[in-house]
Amino acid sequence: MSTDAASMATPPDRLAVDPESPYHDEAILQRGVGVRFKGADKTNVEEYCVSEGWVRLTVGNTVDRKGKPMTVKLRGTVEPYFHDQA
Repeated sequence: MSTDAASMATPPDRLAVDPESPYHDEAILQRGVGVRFKGADKTNVEEYCVSEGWVRLTVGNTVDRKGKPMTVKLRGTVEPYFHDQA
């Protein structure tokens, strides 16, 4: 990931919480990223993509057979933001 001024002002187009994902970026996650989906703040986002307009949300405390949280993919307006700029 690039570290120029523009990338530090806005979150990336796609970001994932799962460390095994190619879209995982620990430095950005440490900074604190919030996600507004369809105008409501969501706290259970596992992954999002702004350009494709979807979020992957966890479903309760259920896990799959590999121990990863069960998720549901929803389409709509995605607005990521940094907590320190909110």
